[in-house]
Amino acid sequence: MAGLDWLTRRPIAHRGLHDLNGKCWENTLSAFDAAARAGFSIECDVHLSADGVPVVFHDEDLNRLCGRDGQIHLINAAEATALAIGGTADRVPTLREALALIAGRVPIIIELKGIAGRDDGLVAAVAAELDAYEGHAAIMSFDHHLVRRFPADAPGIPGGLTAEGVKTRDIEAHFAMLAHELAFISYNVHHLPNPFVAFVREKLKMPVITWTVRNQADKAQSNLFADQITFEGFNPDSMLA
Repeated sequence: MAGLDWLTRRPIAHRGLHDLNGKCWENTLSAFDAAARAGFSIECDVHLSADGVPVVFHDEDLNRLCGRDGQIHLINAAEATALAIGGTADRVPTLREALALIAGRVPIIIELKGIAGRDDGLVAAVAAELDAYEGHAAIMSFDHHLVRRFPADAPGIPGGLTAEGVKTRDIEAHFAMLAHELAFISYNVHHLPNPFVAFVREKLKMPVITWTVRNQADKAQSNLFADQITFEGFNPDSMLA
């Protein structure tokens, strides 16, 4: 797709260039800075806080990453950004903080994490943060109700469908989403090949990235059927294939 060459130019660090939550944790400013310094694009996850601020966080629950009970969408941004990630010095960042740190050094692909009935305004809020951002950025989501909002709430921002599945009902549901001005697809590497990915890549000439590539075998599979990997746990620059 013209104008989206940057999306597939470099491997994409899944939730930043972390060390599988050893010392450098996922979706932190430290992981994002490490990715940018290494020249990798960045994938991150965003929820809407209780006061309508996009915060960078994967899970709905706080327990795995912050060691406390609660849900990310039920606390405000000030409370979220006070929470330590994995007991490290890193705190939950807002999307604005992440964008300021990355500062256009590498592309960023933002996955919007929806909670149906509790995410009104998420797409528009992310678009507002990207409005003045001087760097390559795209948005994507598993949640069809959010993807349907992309054209109206985030015009001009490349929007993608994050997807998986090989059953007929899965493939049919994905095909139905092509009516919503998609610019790219992010697909589970373990569910390739499939008719949907083949169609959008070969017939529509739409870029396809894969998730989550964790080893050489995954990377080889992605290379056969997609245009770029979203990776974690290894350095793809050190691999020959």
